[in-house]
Amino acid sequence: MNKIILIVVFAVIVIVAIVAGIFWYMSTQPLYQPGMVREGKNLRAPLTPPEQPADAGNMWLVEPDIRLYHFSQGQGRHVLIVHGGPGMPYRQPWTGLEPLTAVYQFTYYDQRGSGKSSRPIDRFSSNNMYENMTTLDRTLGLGAQIADIERIRQILGDDKLIIIGHSWGGFLASLYAAEFPEHVEALILVSPATTLVMPQQQDDLFASTRARLPQQEQAGFDAFMKDYMDFGGLFKRSETDLIALNTRFGEYYSQVMPLNNLPAQGEPGGWMTWAGYVSMGQSHDYRPALRSVTAPVLVLHGSNDLQSEAASRQYSDLFPNARFAVIDGATHFSFEEQPQQFSALVSAFLENR
Repeated sequence: MNKIILIVVFAVIVIVAIVAGIFWYMSTQPLYQPGMVREGKNLRAPLTPPEQPADAGNMWLVEPDIRLYHFSQGQGRHVLIVHGGPGMPYRQPWTGLEPLTAVYQFTYYDQRGSGKSSRPIDRFSSNNMYENMTTLDRTLGLGAQIADIERIRQILGDDKLIIIGHSWGGFLASLYAAEFPEHVEALILVSPATTLVMPQQQDDLFASTRARLPQQEQAGFDAFMKDYMDFGGLFKRSETDLIALNTRFGEYYSQVMPLNNLPAQGEPGGWMTWAGYVSMGQSHDYRPALRSVTAPVLVLHGSNDLQSEAASRQYSDLFPNARFAVIDGATHFSFEEQPQQFSALVSAFLENR
C-alpha cells in the first residue's frame, strides 16, 4: 500500500513539475510577433476605428471603450509623435519642432493606459496568471498600441504617415512600420529603445542606471528592482501601485542622467508599462521584421545619452533606407537639449527624403 502511495505521490510531483515547466516556458515567450496586428490577431477590436463623436474634442475614439488624448501644433502635413517611456506622454510640444510648424502639423497623443487617455484596467480579480497575462497583452500590450497607430492614421485620413518616435516610441513606430510598410512615408527615430532583442545584448537600461548610481545607493536600487520585476506578484497590484513604481524608477534615472529644460510630462502609465514587458516576453528577436521597410528612416542619437551610439545604430543598420546622425551635447532628449541641431536635421531629412 505504501508503495502505491509513493508511486502516486511521485507521479503527481512529476505532473506538477511538467505543468510548471510548460507555464514557465510559455511565460518567457513573446505574446506579440510582427505581423499579428495586420492579421487582426490578439486584438480586442477591429483595426477600423469607430465613427468619431461630434463632440470628441481632444479625444480620439479608437475602440468603443478606449479614448486617446491628443493635441497638435502647427499647420500643414500631419506628423505623428509617438512618446517614450513606456508610458511617459508630453504636455507641451517639443522645442526642436517649433521652427517647422509653418509646414507641418505635429500631433502628440497619450498612448492608451497613460496620461489622459483611457486606463481600462485598475486591478485583476482572477488568480489565473496566464489568463491575466493574455488579457493584459490584448488590452494594453504592443499589439494594442501598434493597432492604435493604424487607427489614428485612418482618423487623420492619411494614406501614409510621417512618424517621429522617441525612445520606446521609436521602438513602437518601427514595429508599426514593419506591420504596415505601405502606410509609412517616413520615420524619425530619436534614441530608439534597445528592446528589439531579448535578452538584451547591450545597453540594458536598468543595469546602466545602477552602474551610474553612487555605490551606497546600489543596494537600495537592487531592492527596488526586485520589487519592480516581481512578475509573480504582478497581478496583485493596482494601477496606482504601478504608477508609483514607474515614478520611482524615473527618480533613479534622473539622478544618473540630469535632464534640463524638458517639456512637462503627463501622469505615467501603470499597467501599460508592464503590458509591454509581457508582450515582449523574455526572449524575442524583432530585427528581421525591420528589414522589409523601405521608407526613408532617420535615426538620431545624443552624444551624451545613457544608451550607447552602437545601440541606436542598430536601427539604422537594419532599415535598408536609413541615415544616422549624432546630436552633440545631448542626452536622451535631444529635441529639448539641442533644439537647433535637432530641428536642422529633421528639416533637412523631411525636405530631401
